[in-house]
Amino acid sequence: MPSTKTAASGSVVKKVRKRKKRKKNYYFHEGTEKAIIRYNNTDNAHLKNKIYNEHIRAAFDKLAENIIHTFKFYYFDVSSEQVKNEVVSFLVLNIHKFKEGKGKAFSYFSIVAKNYLILNNNKNYKMGKIHQQMDVLDYKRNVQNENEMESKSETAELFINELHRFWDVNLTNVFRRDKDIRVADSVLHIFRIKENIENFNKKDLYILIREMTGSNTQHITRIINVMKKYNKRLQYEFDMYGMVDVNHTGSLVREKEE
Repeated sequence: MPSTKTAASGSVVKKVRKRKKRKKNYYFHEGTEKAIIRYNNTDNAHLKNKIYNEHIRAAFDKLAENIIHTFKFYYFDVSSEQVKNEVVSFLVLNIHKFKEGKGKAFSYFSIVAKNYLILNNNKNYKMGKIHQQMDVLDYKRNVQNENEMESKSETAELFINELHRFWDVNLTNVFRRDKDIRVADSVLHIFRIKENIENFNKKDLYILIREMTGSNTQHITRIINVMKKYNKRLQYEFDMYGMVDVNHTGSLVREKEE
């Protein structure tokens, strides 16, 4: 083993450790983001297909694969390859929602992929736990309570569907400025994956919306508060009539504009 002392002075020579260079993201880069923007800006189906196959497909494929294995999303009844293909399909389905200049494409699609996987991974995990414990729990079942809970769950699901219907029609009636619309649309995106919300605290949700929109916390809070006012009124309509009037935005819009 070679000595660490010099022959002349006997001083110790410190070994210099080379710092490991941070591994760069070679598969999803600036060129990928530009390709996604070009894809969204054209209506030519042939050109879309060409751009996707040549510049986007491989990046989406690798992104989905990395997120599956990094976060260990393994509670699926099918192979990881099939799960990856489902994630890629979901990314393509949502590719039009990425807006140029509103954050990095890699960050946006990483969030979209991760949210999709969390939602479906948790569903399968819970189903697996239920099947494992079915024999133990069966004799304790309270059918009346189960029916009541199921009824409440179905009612809540119907109301959520009505909310989606209302906001799909009225988002740009309630909010007129582009930056307001972006925040509200991001809130709705998270709301649509409602079963995943329990995995985040309030701070995490705000960070997620900030990454998706570039808006500050104060602006996000203001938009959410407006949406809460509408949702409260819509809840009252639903409880009274079993549905909401999607063509009527009410006095809240006029108050907001004033």
